Amino acid sequence: MSEAGQLMLPDALDGVSPPERAPSLVGHSAVHDSLKAQLAAKRLPGAFLLHGPQGIGKATLAFTFAADVLTATGDEPEDRVKAQIEAGAHPNVLTLRIALNDSGKFYTVIRVEDVRHLRDWLHQTRGRAGYRVCIIDSIDDCNPSAANALLKILEEPPAETVFILVSHRPGALLPTIRSRCQAQALRPLSRAEVHQIVSAQMIDADPAQIDRAVDLSAGNPRRAFEALVLDELEALETLERWLADPLGHATGTHLDLAESLAKTGGPELQFARDLIVAWMAEEARTAAAGGAATRNRLASATELWDKAHDLFADADIYNLDMRQTLVSIFDTLKQHVERHAVIASAG
Repeated sequence: MSEAGQLMLPDALDGVSPPERAPSLVGHSAVHDSLKAQLAAKRLPGAFLLHGPQGIGKATLAFTFAADVLTATGDEPEDRVKAQIEAGAHPNVLTLRIALNDSGKFYTVIRVEDVRHLRDWLHQTRGRAGYRVCIIDSIDDCNPSAANALLKILEEPPAETVFILVSHRPGALLPTIRSRCQAQALRPLSRAEVHQIVSAQMIDADPAQIDRAVDLSAGNPRRAFEALVLDELEALETLERWLADPLGHATGTHLDLAESLAKTGGPELQFARDLIVAWMAEEARTAAAGGAATRNRLASATELWDKAHDLFADADIYNLDMRQTLVSIFDTLKQHVERHAVIASAG
C-alpha cells in the first residue's frame, strides 16, 4: 500500500525510478490517446485493465493517466498534481502493491487486509476536489481472497472513482474481474523508445553498454536496465541471434548455446530464460493475430509455451541439469518453427 510518500517496491531496480517518478511516459501513445479521449468526453469506465509484458511501462502509463484524471476533474494545476503523485502524497490517489511486513520485508502477495484498507479509504471523504484514482500494481499479485474482495468493490464501484489495474498475465485473472474492466493491451516498445528511457535514467553509463543492453531488451525497458548490470553478455547475444532465426544456424549450434547458457548461472541464466519466454509470447501473439489461417500455429505455440514452462519448473524444483532442459526447449522450438515455416523474432 503506497500512501503519504511511501514508495518502496518489491521488485525495484537500483538506480531506476519507480513508475510514479519516471521522467516521462515514452511510447504507448495510441493507448494513452484513447484514455484521454474518453476522459475528455466524460465517458470514463469504472476500471481499466492495462495488460502486457512486465517492464514495458504499464504502471508508468497508469500514473500518467492518473495525473490526467486528477487535473481534468480537480482544481489544481497539472504540475502540482504530478509533483504530489511523484511524492506518493496526493490524497485522491491510492496505490495497491505488495506491502512491507513488521520486520521490514515484503509479503509475497497482496493480501485481503490490503484490499480492506482500500475499501476503508474509499469510504472516507476525499482529500481534494475531483475524482479518486486507485492503481493496483499489479493485480497479478493478489491472492484469491484479495482478488475476490477487490471484485466486490469493482461490482459496485464508488462514484467518481477510477480503478487502473496493471497485469502481466491477464489470462490468469478471474474472468469476472476482467469483465468489469476496459482492457487496453500494451506492446513492447521500439528500440529507439527503449534507448530514450534507459539513456534518460543512466546518464553515467557507457553509451556502448547502453546500446548492447537495448539490443537485448526486445522492446522491454526493464530488461535493458537488468542487462546493464550483467557480466556475461556474449552468450545472451548469441541466444538473441539464434532466436531471430532458429533454422538459419548450423546443426548443433543450439547444443553449444545451451551449454554456454547453463554455465553462466545466476542472473544471466534468468535473463536468458526471460528472452526465451518473451520469444514464445511474441510468437503466440503473432499467431493469434492471424485468425483462422494460423490456428494450428497458435496451438503449436501454446503447446511450446506449456512445455517450456513445465521443463523450467521441473528443473527448478528437482535441481535438474539446466543444459538438458535448454536443449529440450530449443529442440521443441526448432520443431515448431520448422513445422510452420516461420522465422519469428524476439524483437
